[in-house]
Amino acid sequence: MMKICTDRVYSVPKIHQLIENSKVNESIARKLFEIETEVLACQSSEELLQRLLGLIQEKFQLSGISLLLAEPTPLSYLINGNLQSNWHQKNTKQISAEKLTLLHSDRKPFLTNKLQQLNDIVPRSLLKGAKSAALTPLSLEGKLFGSLLFTDKASARFHNNLGTFHLEQLAVKVSLCLSNVLIREQLEYMAHYDRLTGVANRRLMEVCINEELIRQRRYGVPFSVLFIDCNKFKAINDTYGHDCGDKVLAYVASQLQELVRENDKCFRYAGDEFVVVLASQTLPEAEQASERLCNFFVNNPMPFQNMHLPITVSCGAAASNGQQSMDEILKVADQKLYANKKTQNGMVFKL
Repeated sequence: MMKICTDRVYSVPKIHQLIENSKVNESIARKLFEIETEVLACQSSEELLQRLLGLIQEKFQLSGISLLLAEPTPLSYLINGNLQSNWHQKNTKQISAEKLTLLHSDRKPFLTNKLQQLNDIVPRSLLKGAKSAALTPLSLEGKLFGSLLFTDKASARFHNNLGTFHLEQLAVKVSLCLSNVLIREQLEYMAHYDRLTGVANRRLMEVCINEELIRQRRYGVPFSVLFIDCNKFKAINDTYGHDCGDKVLAYVASQLQELVRENDKCFRYAGDEFVVVLASQTLPEAEQASERLCNFFVNNPMPFQNMHLPITVSCGAAASNGQQSMDEILKVADQKLYANKKTQNGMVFKL
């Protein structure tokens, strides 16, 4: 019986090409492993994104790299905070969710050296000087939220006949790393920040005041606190409903954060009560700040539906003498708050 040989016979040039391809693939896999090892140690999404994009650009010698985020995005809380840094403003861009879905309709990387295909999708500034580009989709919990954009000055670097296996591997690893970091950040955020107003909660207030007390006792640096609440808040809820009441709390919180200095801290204490910690401020300075805050709300009613709803607040100021506890300082501020509320309809006066 004749034996049929099923082994393929390769020419010498073909074998050399296979060996060369194998070496290239091994090099890519090693670089991806090195990147994955480094980003796994990142403790925040900001650190992860900065490190990730920097490593990819360095190890693969790309002319450009950016993160495109779908709008709206599950990273909205991140964009409103961390992504406002100079680095993120330069390296992250938002595109519509529809354009992102169109680009990655098959959830696969998109490679091209015909950049006119991206004119209506990718901001032109990101393609400046590029001859080819690769876009790798990123997902969180199965939902497409972004794409990593790689650009190169060589037209042969990326094209639609190139394999995408390594890019797909990278996308999975980046998505997993980012997902883990975001989950941790969201849990930490929920533990320390009020979900309705977005300001820090009572737990962080206690940490902040205790740090100020330590600083004062060690270096003699003064600080003060303001105890603030919304006037006639129950009447607002009864008249306009609890949805309106929630909007009032969010409005007051956002305005307080805008009105205080950058190194001052605003906290939601409970219900319609807020505390502001004024770093390095004496009692007279805190009382001036109290009056300024009260006057602001008198002169700036809250837009609501088709009207402007008058919202006012009451303030009480107290300065630490270095000997009191946190509870004692807050009690003094609270007493002044209610004295002000009774005597001058929430406006500030000195006891």
